[in-house]
Amino acid sequence: MHRVVDLTKDLIRFKSMHSRPEEIRNCMDFMESHLARHGVGYRRIEENGVPTLLVLRPDGTVPVLLMSHVDVVDAPEELFHPRVENDRLYGRGSIDDKYAAALSLVLVVEQMEKLKARGKTQADLPCGLLISGDEEIGGHNGAQAALAQLKAEFAIALDGGHLRKIVVKEKGIVRLKLIGRGKTAHGARPWLGENAIENLISDYLKIKRHFELTAPGHWHRTLNFSRIQAGKAANQVPDYAEALFDVRYTENDDMEAVVAAIRREIKGEVEVVEREPLFQGGHTPYLDRLMAVAGNPEIGCEHGASDARFLSAFGIPGIVWGPDGDNSAHAVDEHVNIDSLLALHRILDEFLTGWL
Repeated sequence: MHRVVDLTKDLIRFKSMHSRPEEIRNCMDFMESHLARHGVGYRRIEENGVPTLLVLRPDGTVPVLLMSHVDVVDAPEELFHPRVENDRLYGRGSIDDKYAAALSLVLVVEQMEKLKARGKTQADLPCGLLISGDEEIGGHNGAQAALAQLKAEFAIALDGGHLRKIVVKEKGIVRLKLIGRGKTAHGARPWLGENAIENLISDYLKIKRHFELTAPGHWHRTLNFSRIQAGKAANQVPDYAEALFDVRYTENDDMEAVVAAIRREIKGEVEVVEREPLFQGGHTPYLDRLMAVAGNPEIGCEHGASDARFLSAFGIPGIVWGPDGDNSAHAVDEHVNIDSLLALHRILDEFLTGWL
């Protein structure tokens, strides 16, 4: 079995969930040992208890940065026992995102071996690594903090797309809290009260109108009604209700204007709980070369978000890419297709070697 697959198996065995932070640290320790055994210099940083592993040139720069993460969503014990069936590697993190950490480690070791054979050093390394431990919970203490400590000319976030599709745009995120208020009363005499849930629903219908859009590939802003909390007893008219909405927006949206319009129309209150930037990769000769080496795959966009959204703030162009996993991330049958993973390794090896 190819060493990328073997190393991915090793990483899957770590139960690196946020409910088990010591396992995230243990996984980082394992990767450090792997780099040390192969003579690759690295640096480990920590922000608010979140570890991130960096491999860079001695001056803190790198032409191509490979980004990945080893934290995973919660899963039962059996998903941390990797298995191979029908050319698929199964296990939690196999496609999101431990294959990427393993692939990045293998690539940087191989590039170092080629440099040493030419009498060169890590100062000539064409690629660097950023392997974080908090992508699944926002990435602020991992990728965002680490990007402030390096300089790169191009980044590949190995966390999306598929072999025939390179992602150059991802939607941004806004999370809204809607609060409905009313007046409490006994449930047997509702006419004496004002139902906060009914007020909230009325406001929701007004909000929803701002998201009744269409566009090719659904590249428009969307609204997901994700949570509602209200009421204390079945026989009481509730005087307070709140709901949480997950909004995804594109470069065509002015979300400040949308929120302002919503506030003018509704009876209740709207709070912006969270806002994350959208990802726009930009254009660079690195992408041109990668496209040529990869056989000109499709250039596209994704509705989800990854740590790539932090790149623009640091002036780093980039893409999101990866092997085929049949949209199995976070599922009980999560897997990566091995032929696709090995093909990705071959492409990236050729791409990086061309910059030596």
